[in-house]
Amino acid sequence: MKRCRFYKYFWCIVLCMACFIGGIAIYEKKGSMDISQAKTVSPVKKYGKLTVSGTALVGENGKKIQIKGVSTHGINWYPQYVNKKTFKHLRDSWKVNAVRLAMYTEEYNGYCSGGDKKELKKTVCKGVDALTELGMYAIIDWHILSDGNPNTHVKDAKKFFSSMAKKYKDQNNVIYEICNEPNGGTTWSQIRKYAKKIIPVIRKQNPDAIIIVGTPSWDQEADKAVENPLSYDNILYALHFYSATHKTDLRKVAKEALKSGLPLFVSEFGICDASGNGSVDKKEAEKWLKLLKKYHAGYVIWNLSNKDESSALIKSDCTKLSGWTSKELTVEGRWYKKW
Repeated sequence: MKRCRFYKYFWCIVLCMACFIGGIAIYEKKGSMDISQAKTVSPVKKYGKLTVSGTALVGENGKKIQIKGVSTHGINWYPQYVNKKTFKHLRDSWKVNAVRLAMYTEEYNGYCSGGDKKELKKTVCKGVDALTELGMYAIIDWHILSDGNPNTHVKDAKKFFSSMAKKYKDQNNVIYEICNEPNGGTTWSQIRKYAKKIIPVIRKQNPDAIIIVGTPSWDQEADKAVENPLSYDNILYALHFYSATHKTDLRKVAKEALKSGLPLFVSEFGICDASGNGSVDKKEAEKWLKLLKKYHAGYVIWNLSNKDESSALIKSDCTKLSGWTSKELTVEGRWYKKW
């Protein structure tokens, strides 16, 4: 009798343990399914409307966000990359949270040099709308280059930004870059004069809009802005670098500006030389990005195209608009995706 009772208890214990272990396995399996099936929270849903605090951008939740973006090449020439499928791939596969929509002003078919203004604005809006649907941040870039001084086309700029700000005044994901790379001897005083004409046009529609202002010498003299910053809130100051050309000296300028509290934003960089072509320097690029990470300063890489140059992210023989394999990306494309 004792022996039968022993086996009875033994099998009861075994059965209970089996049920317990099986329950854990089912729970873990169910939990893992829930995690894998959970929807990804988009950048804008997570952070909402951004404000400038110190050298960083801060979301509505009070948390700092570091913009990690991609810039199109000129939408005048590569409009095919301005589409939702492309941006979605960058968001989901590359973990990009912003796209800069670069619209040249004076280059071939530029907005101020014979380009189709209506079509160019339509492409910008297509990009902003796609990014909005994907919960990403959109940077509208007035991409001056050969015009040098932003005051050259200030009337066109006022009309353009008035239109954009009015259209997107109720959105929390649109950032305005009012003058890419002032150059040709353009001074900070001249840039400030231009900015003080454009910023009120945008702020009339959206009082809290984030606005990026260029600095002299192709966005490399941030120290000039430190000496006499603009008296507006939510302003970022642009600094551009190409790591095979711009190394310790320019990084020192950036570091001193950030240490002084100037909110820098790298709205364009590449890992090649300043021409957008030539050899690459990954080590210097990583030094740059580590510095920017320390201060939560955002950055955007140039460029989303298959142009036959080092700074393009996609190889010239690849015509795909998304889903690129490693072999279809350039050295810069593979490096940035991995980073």
